[in-house]
Amino acid sequence: MDVVDAELRLGSPASKRTRREKVRVIACGAIAREIIAIRDANGLDHIDLVCLPAIWHAHPEKIAPGVEKAVKEARAEGFSRVFVGYADCGTGGLLDRVCETLGVERIAGPHCYSFFAGNEAFAAKDDDVTAFFLTDFLARQFRAFVIEPLGLDRHPQLKDMYFGNYTKLVYLSQVEDEALQQKAKEAAGYLGLTYEYRFTGYGDLTGALLTTR
Repeated sequence: MDVVDAELRLGSPASKRTRREKVRVIACGAIAREIIAIRDANGLDHIDLVCLPAIWHAHPEKIAPGVEKAVKEARAEGFSRVFVGYADCGTGGLLDRVCETLGVERIAGPHCYSFFAGNEAFAAKDDDVTAFFLTDFLARQFRAFVIEPLGLDRHPQLKDMYFGNYTKLVYLSQVEDEALQQKAKEAAGYLGLTYEYRFTGYGDLTGALLTTR
């Protein structure tokens, strides 16, 4: 066994130097597919992706403590650079407090709908105040992430309570996929909302990940 091989096996300075070249990205599982696509398309092979449960999309109170734990674990593993793959995502500023305390950055914006659309463009859309949004992930997982968590499969009468003030469903698509568009149309029909399709691509997510270089 030569010296370099011994150092790598024993977790000595040589392996730690290699680990420091990587950036641990701690992200919502709901955007894992998009992060991988951006990473591969842009040669961002320095990204070491760890995803937290996508279902936390429906339980934002779990995000800040979950991210805090994951950042500390990354640091314990030797990652000197960590990036948080979440917007505020309903944490009410709690995620920002965690990021500030731990000295890490997150994706800018209030939620994934905003950064996929582009935060500036999203903020400028005054007519979206009564819109319910889907992304590619939510179009694929509409039943598991909307119908079932809200109990609509068991209590369909709740549909009007939850969605009575919405007027349209806006599908913000990251890839142009006719099958997903059909799923989104069916979701709009199920909710009794007007359907609107907008292709966004990856929006501000690409730029955010490029800053980790």
